[in-house]
Amino acid sequence: MKVTKKGEAVEIVGIQPEVGTKAPEFSLKNLNDEVVKLSDFVGTPVLISVVPDIDTRICSLQTKRFNQEAAKVEGVKFITISNNTKEEQANWCAAEGVDMELLHDTEGTFGDAYGLFIPEMGRLARGIFVIDKDGKIIYEAISQEIAEEPDYNQALEKVKAVR
Repeated sequence: MKVTKKGEAVEIVGIQPEVGTKAPEFSLKNLNDEVVKLSDFVGTPVLISVVPDIDTRICSLQTKRFNQEAAKVEGVKFITISNNTKEEQANWCAAEGVDMELLHDTEGTFGDAYGLFIPEMGRLARGIFVIDKDGKIIYEAISQEIAEEPDYNQALEKVKAVR
């Protein structure tokens, strides 16, 4: 799949899971070095926000927006995943006052499982996945232009509908 970064085409490696299929399992560490697995949230809807680099403007805006929404939406687990290091994520959270679950995919396991890795950038593509209580993907949006914000409202409507 090809997307663009500021108008220039880049290739995403892998195959994205499809809506209606079981979400691929993953295990990533959070900022407390605890292993977090998707299966930890069975029975709870999950919104996964994937950002290429937490230290860039659009990724920062996306993460702050979902952090704000997490405080307003009961019964949903909000997760942000990037392939920034733990230290980069921790520094960003401290500077921005964000306390949501951030997971770091420095090994590329999430990027492989969800088909989101862009080799020429060494980063994940921007995307949002909504997973229902049974672990099925009910919404998926891979941003065609990495430098643009995603459609927050559409993702939020989907996750609120399955609470």
